[in-house]
Amino acid sequence: MAAQSETENAASEETSGGGMMKFVLLAVVSAGISFAMMFLLTPSVTAESTACTPAATQAATSTAPLAREDQSYVALEEILITIGNEPATRYVKIKTSIIARKGSENTVKKAEPMLTDAFVSYLRSVELEDFETAGFYPRLREQLARRAELVLGGDVSGGVLITEFLLR
Repeated sequence: MAAQSETENAASEETSGGGMMKFVLLAVVSAGISFAMMFLLTPSVTAESTACTPAATQAATSTAPLAREDQSYVALEEILITIGNEPATRYVKIKTSIIARKGSENTVKKAEPMLTDAFVSYLRSVELEDFETAGFYPRLREQLARRAELVLGGDVSGGVLITEFLLR
């Protein structure tokens, strides 16, 4: 019995040492495969792609202008509305311009009463707390532009500029 337990101890020592050797071998093989994959699959860098030309740098940093030659700006009458349900203690005064396609200025002027109505109906639905939030103004311009597009059509209206805004 003593001889049998000694052989079991020797066998267990061999497997535990051999088990560690398997992990070391696995780590070395994995590292070698990872290096080979990166070395063989990464494309080589050519001198042409690394060269930085001034024209390429300038093209990457320049942006298209917002004001274009094919646009005109049609100023609308200012809008003055009261805010909230209380007596007229707070009001908003807003002046806008429609960004229109060149040659369609008369279309915008003829539709000005409809634009004013669309803008007023939206502005009356806005709560006072919304006006006092700084993040509201881009949303305001977007909503007014959407209403201008509904009234004028997408081929005439290119957006709305808020040229004057007063909250009192």
